[in-house]
Amino acid sequence: MIFRQLFDPETSTYTYLLADEKSREAVLIDPVREQYPRDGAILDELELKLKYTIETHVHADHVTAGGLFRRDRGSESMISVCAGTSCANHLVEDGQKVAFGAHELEVRTTPGHTDGDMTLVFHEGRMAFTGDALLIRGCGRTDFQQGDAGKLYDSVHGKVFSLPVDFKLYPGHDYEGRTVTTVGEEKAHNPRLTKDKAAFIELMDNLNLKRPKKIDEAVPANLECGLPTDDPGEKATVTEDGWAPIVRTASGVPEISTAWVAERAANVKVVDVREPHEFNDEHGHIDGAVLAPLGTVEAYVKTWNKAEPVVIVCRSGGRSGKGARILENLGFEKVASMAGGMRAWKAESRPVA
Repeated sequence: MIFRQLFDPETSTYTYLLADEKSREAVLIDPVREQYPRDGAILDELELKLKYTIETHVHADHVTAGGLFRRDRGSESMISVCAGTSCANHLVEDGQKVAFGAHELEVRTTPGHTDGDMTLVFHEGRMAFTGDALLIRGCGRTDFQQGDAGKLYDSVHGKVFSLPVDFKLYPGHDYEGRTVTTVGEEKAHNPRLTKDKAAFIELMDNLNLKRPKKIDEAVPANLECGLPTDDPGEKATVTEDGWAPIVRTASGVPEISTAWVAERAANVKVVDVREPHEFNDEHGHIDGAVLAPLGTVEAYVKTWNKAEPVVIVCRSGGRSGKGARILENLGFEKVASMAGGMRAWKAESRPVA
């Protein structure tokens, strides 16, 4: 297998290139927009075909180059289904396998830094790519973007420290010139994650760090896979389909606003694709919504009228975007994902059941 660790000095971000030597299929993990020319040159020099770009989470410190690679090289983009965006071609779930040539990566969701963090495990090579969840002798901060110190502690201990101690760990960043660590090293020497959970939460709640310099630019851009909304190759489009003003995201997901749904919920079928325990959580659900968890939605819709308008809803828009694509592929004529999900609905103080 071909493996390269690449570095962006401005943001101290690591990008990882993995490729199958025989098929020449490659994946890029966390590509940085400013390093697009460098990474493209490496792909060309090694005669590799980029199959996927994978984001370990929605970054707040740099803008991804994933959208540029998709536009220019035909690669497909991946991000966690929990990331709160539907711009990617593939919204991946815990335990899912990502194949390139004869190799594969295992997705392990590791939320806590953000909701959508994931670690990618390459069992064959005895290595894992931890994004910002676990850094060398540190971890990602938990004071913005759905950060939750307790959740991060459980994620790292349950999904990363459960790997064999000799597994090499490659982080999303390092600010001290370090490049790699191991599970055993971090379990023994990580000054944050060797604490008990209560002490870890107290520490993370009192870091008082400065706000990331690029967060206002990076987060909105990364929710659109790194491309500006006026990019001619990926521009979202508004179309009047006769039943609703549909916005097509960069990856083709049909979206509708919460305001439109609030005005017309009684006249469309609202389908909530969250899990049953989420249906009545702190976000509530839209009155009259049908609960059909994403993993079972194909079975639920078999008897439905494919000409009836359907609005798909989830927590923040990721799963509902995937659900909308599923229904379109099944032949449903009037389908849209509610942009922002129940998180946006509740933030706008709209009524919930």
